[in-house]
Amino acid sequence: MRSPAAGKRPGSSRPRGAQAALFHYVLRLTSGDRQWAEDVVQETLLRAWQHPAAFDPARGPARAWLCTVARRLVTDAHRARQSRSAEAGGEALERAAEQAPGEDEIEQALQSWAVADAVWSLSPDHRVVLLETYYRGRTMAEAARVLGIPLGTVKSRTYYALHALRLALLERGIEP
Repeated sequence: MRSPAAGKRPGSSRPRGAQAALFHYVLRLTSGDRQWAEDVVQETLLRAWQHPAAFDPARGPARAWLCTVARRLVTDAHRARQSRSAEAGGEALERAAEQAPGEDEIEQALQSWAVADAVWSLSPDHRVVLLETYYRGRTMAEAARVLGIPLGTVKSRTYYALHALRLALLERGIEP
């Protein structure tokens, strides 16, 4: 039996000869999906190697037999994909991947860092007013009393702090 690399040029991962013809045939069967085609060719050759007695030279050439095995593998895989319920199909898995809790947590952490960075880019007076009114949830009057500044000053600083924060977030690619 030939070595697995016998159908390839040294230093090349492209199949040659009969293996290349089988690969191109399977590539057409898999609608151009190279990875699936490679898997099918590998499974076809593995089955041929494991069951050499299944090949009957009286029924035709080895190439035709290998193409038949590959076609049956592709047909079986296609039927298996169609027999799954809609919930287990590719679209359901894609939706589940989009809603993965780890991804949401990572995105939320990255956005929190960007917002914290934007808040820290504000002047100390603006930062303190926003922390009192938004982070600690105080009313404007309570924030004025805690900070020891007039109510009108808290209102104007909050307005300008929010405006500056909006610009800082836009600079970081976050739409407020």
